[in-house]
Amino acid sequence: MKTQTKSKKVNKAWLHDHMNDPYVKQAQREGYRARAAYKLKEIDEALHLLKPGQLVVDLGATPGAWSQYVRRKFAPKEAGAGGAAAGALNGTIIALDVLDFEPIEGVTFIQGDLREAEVLERLEAAVAGRPVDVVVSDMAPNLSGIESADSARISHLVELALEFAQQHLTPQGALVCKVFHGSGYSQLVKLFKVNFRVVKPIKPKASRDKSAETFLVGIGLKAGAAKLAGAADVGP
Repeated sequence: MKTQTKSKKVNKAWLHDHMNDPYVKQAQREGYRARAAYKLKEIDEALHLLKPGQLVVDLGATPGAWSQYVRRKFAPKEAGAGGAAAGALNGTIIALDVLDFEPIEGVTFIQGDLREAEVLERLEAAVAGRPVDVVVSDMAPNLSGIESADSARISHLVELALEFAQQHLTPQGALVCKVFHGSGYSQLVKLFKVNFRVVKPIKPKASRDKSAETFLVGIGLKAGAAKLAGAADVGP
């Protein structure tokens, strides 16, 4: 009974914080599906990653706020800023997630788990051999609370995004990945440094202070990056 009461208090506190969160309110005003849009916005404004005409792959895309942000970057100004900026689109966005995804005009969505070979094949078929300019990954596993197991799951998803980037990014392309401070974080930073000429960890203001999440950005694949990844010394 005490546990249930404590759980209710935690849920009530979270709901209160969520409803009073300025980014939640801003997302509602500006038509974004989630406050996460402002995390990508801050990263993009700091590093100037996203430009009209690009091919962008959005991994872990649901509910779609990152795809919405990219969609607006690719829409002519006269298309307006409401919703997903429907209408003309100068660029290509391919989104993937295991969860359902409410359609966004002009965004190609693939439902499935990137850990499955068949899903990766479908994603690669959608890319159709075109060079990818930016890969953004907000993928995160269901956490168990067991640090070693959760760290392994997080690392695996980051490695999958990195492997895809190695195979498909343009030489000057960028990979943005959600990671978590804690066990395994320093190894992921090392892995990025092995593969990219520029590596920047960013904790956006829109990322809650209590959250251990941060984002690793790699820009410009090093020559032979696909081979280097397998050989990287990512030990402690």
